[in-house]
Amino acid sequence: MDLPVDEWKSYIFQKWSLLPKSIQDTISTADTLRDIFLHSSSLLQPEDEMFLKSLSRGYLVGKDPNAPPFYREEGNKKFQKKDYMGATVLYSKGISHAKPHSADISLCYANRSAALFYLDEYEWSMFKIIPAVIWLTLNTHFEWMCLKDITRAQMHGYPESLQPKVTLRKVECLVTLGRLQEAGQTIRDLESNFAAKPSLAAAQFQILQRNLCRLKMKVQERENLTASFPATLTKAFEDMDLREENEQIPGASSSVSLCMDPLKGRYLIATKDILPGELLVKEDAFVSVLNLGERPPLHHGVESKWDTQVTNGDLYCHRCLRHTLATVPCDGCSYAKYCSHECMQQAWDLYHNRECPLGGLLLTLGIFCHIALRSTLLARFEDASKVIRKLCVEMTNKDMCSPESENLAQTPSSDLGGESEKNGKTVKTPVPGCNLNGKYENNYNAVFHLMPHTENHSPEYKFLCALSVSALCRQLETADSSKPATAPPAWCSELSTWGVAMLKHMLQLQCNAQAVTTIQQPALSGSKENSVSNSRQVRLATGIFPVVSLLNHSCSPNTSVSFISTVATIRASEKIGKGQEILHCYGPHRSRMAVAERQQKLRSQYFFDCGCPACQKEKHQAAVGPRWEAFCCDRCGAPLQGGDILSCGSTSCTEPVSRDRLIPRLQDLRQQVGQARKLFGSGQLERAIQLLLGCRHDAESFLSAEHSMVGEMEDALAQAYAALGDWQKSATHLQKSLRVVEVQHGPSSVEMGHELFKLAQLFFNGFAIPEALNTIQRAEKVLMVHYGPCNDEIQELQKMKSCLLDLPPISLGPSV
Repeated sequence: MDLPVDEWKSYIFQKWSLLPKSIQDTISTADTLRDIFLHSSSLLQPEDEMFLKSLSRGYLVGKDPNAPPFYREEGNKKFQKKDYMGATVLYSKGISHAKPHSADISLCYANRSAALFYLDEYEWSMFKIIPAVIWLTLNTHFEWMCLKDITRAQMHGYPESLQPKVTLRKVECLVTLGRLQEAGQTIRDLESNFAAKPSLAAAQFQILQRNLCRLKMKVQERENLTASFPATLTKAFEDMDLREENEQIPGASSSVSLCMDPLKGRYLIATKDILPGELLVKEDAFVSVLNLGERPPLHHGVESKWDTQVTNGDLYCHRCLRHTLATVPCDGCSYAKYCSHECMQQAWDLYHNRECPLGGLLLTLGIFCHIALRSTLLARFEDASKVIRKLCVEMTNKDMCSPESENLAQTPSSDLGGESEKNGKTVKTPVPGCNLNGKYENNYNAVFHLMPHTENHSPEYKFLCALSVSALCRQLETADSSKPATAPPAWCSELSTWGVAMLKHMLQLQCNAQAVTTIQQPALSGSKENSVSNSRQVRLATGIFPVVSLLNHSCSPNTSVSFISTVATIRASEKIGKGQEILHCYGPHRSRMAVAERQQKLRSQYFFDCGCPACQKEKHQAAVGPRWEAFCCDRCGAPLQGGDILSCGSTSCTEPVSRDRLIPRLQDLRQQVGQARKLFGSGQLERAIQLLLGCRHDAESFLSAEHSMVGEMEDALAQAYAALGDWQKSATHLQKSLRVVEVQHGPSSVEMGHELFKLAQLFFNGFAIPEALNTIQRAEKVLMVHYGPCNDEIQELQKMKSCLLDLPPISLGPSV
């Protein structure tokens, strides 16, 4: 949630409405952010802070000693049902609440190691094929995490009486990982320990001896395979580096250049012809905050006190955003979790030592406020004295982004600025955010010079941001007074100045925040009966990327943005000619929104009217509408055109139809498809299929075959048949869905790439070798342009291809 919770917003907006008009006018007409902040913060009363604290207490962010047994018991229930994924997450929740070096944390780590161990075996047993190449690269992943958890359990004091059980599991992992020498030593240590206690050893050792030979043979097979394994995976990450980095824009390619225009501000252009797929920007976020997902406030009561819902906060590292099932929690709170102890320590040193006691408050105030705080905390690690001087100067300037301000770049290099006439002389215009040498870097200086658009925000919104930041500053002051030695002097003595900076960052974020997205499975489940991807793109985090922020918007952009961890990569999605502007989509894309909706979205959030070619073209074709939203004539099947009254234009079909008659039918169809998906989710596959087939029959009478709703139905049918293991029918329906995706998004779109990936999985699972290889090639070609070779789907496609080339051809059906 970007903004504060609704209760706090309503409270502040009501407070604003009750202010005397003279005070409202003073804040509304304030010339600087400093004046807005000081006038607003003076109005924050103790009762306001008490109300905010009551909201913050609604989030369980501390360590609850009663939570680990609860989560361990719930995890055990999942484990017994062979839902090892669900069990893993619940054990992780228990770990996050347990205190270090306690029985609770050691037991949860040990139980999670068991879930990870069996998760590996269960995941692979559900596949129809277990290719050796895929086994080599993925089979060891869970064992590695399992081994880590065993070590953690032992480090935190796992009970001596239970040590043999986890040690035997450790041996299994070591053998699978190929660490035979270490496995042998662990076995010898076990034998020595059991010699003194023979009654404990007999049963376990019989199991171990039976499996040890099999595991050694598996390792030998893997070693033989490794010698001939193609070097594709080891070389894949080389493409993640820019071939030639820009000297003046670190993180950007030498193929682009930074320009400045009085009207549209900073922007990037191509310095040469750029081919599709070329990497143009590779930038780590200056700051990012994980979007934890929906976290309902705590309702007092035993059943709702400990939430068992799985969120992003349970699956991704809170610092580097990497996906992990084996999270390591902060020692001081339950909500911050990391992929490793190293990430945890880095986060603590950089910012979490200040954020840790404020978890409930930060969740209440929202992600924008959290990013604003974290940005200023990170600024301390640059030259704090210079930052403070800059802030003091900026706070008194009307134009908070004025390049004329003190301490800013005076004269950037010639290709990084514009020119203007002053007293008859040509004066170079410095580019805001650049240093004295004209270099635009990923640092606080660049972040500070992102436009806040103060004049465009409503007075109520600025008041909400100012009071939220003020309340946060007061909590920081309280923490500083209780632990004065923990805060750097620059932070403590200049907290009001940093408060103005945080207010500026909050206002910047509406236009400059970048959603960090990932491809995610819709739900966690231990079931693997449908080994076909049903992934979707979701917002994982929000970050600030100074270089990415240089790109202007187009509703039909010439670039594609993707993320690996906290790193944003921008690639050319089409050929870009020399001198052409590099354009990025801010969200409203021509393939997802009609022109009127896009214009409204861009105007309300980004404060501009879009004049890109796509918008100009669609404004002149408003009566036609996009093909994926078209109704069709029930007599001849031709697309209907018009506004409120639609007709197909055929002389044989003279009767027009009202749009108002068709929209309710579409809404009813959408509800039925939603019901079918619920049936699918509950395992009632046959009923779901019958309902979807009925919906499809009804749709044929009034929806175009290229309508997005038709594509959604075909995709749902493909999922249902795949769950039944009927790969041929599933592929047939997915191919129909694919045609709709191609019409809506284009044959080279990233959406098309994901659908081709799903189709390749279907052909792979059905042993349709020629069809699978053909589809794999098409999917690779599309996805490579948008992601490069490091993408998980491309890696999996390459593994499927390697496996299929060793199998005899068995045809499933016609190729796409």
